[in-house]
Amino acid sequence: MTLFKSSVDTLEQFKSILGKLPKDSYAAPCDVLSQATIGQHTRHVIELYLCLIKGYDNGQVSYDKRQRNKRIENEVSIAIEQLDYIQDHLEKPDRKVKMEYELNGVGNSMSSNYYREVMYNLEHAIHHHALIKIGIKHFTEMELPESFGVAPSTMHYRKACAQ
Repeated sequence: MTLFKSSVDTLEQFKSILGKLPKDSYAAPCDVLSQATIGQHTRHVIELYLCLIKGYDNGQVSYDKRQRNKRIENEVSIAIEQLDYIQDHLEKPDRKVKMEYELNGVGNSMSSNYYREVMYNLEHAIHHHALIKIGIKHFTEMELPESFGVAPSTMHYRKACAQ
């Protein structure tokens, strides 16, 4: 299914970039990211995917109650291991899921489905990749793919305009 292929491909590109990143830039606070780190953005992306995967079996997902594993934000190798795990476990049949969230200290829930949440995670990852790209450009001269941090629909639009 295209949804899973796009997700896996996006995460594969991310792993490739993380693997080439100078180690001293991954966990360093970045002025242009309001002192956040590339590792913190990476952890955030990973943990939302993990919440979805882990909540699949019981049909309950809470992005608010994620683990916030500091090793993911400080160690590139751990982040890459987690991205491998997500790629290996993401593709599942669609099913209803109950999304639990908190607003102003009040617990709430809403209905969704697994495929919709996979799509949300893909778009969320791309958004954070755009921020990570800014951080990488701040710390390095590393060449990044034009498509990194850009929605597939935007890439398609750009190609159409260029013709």
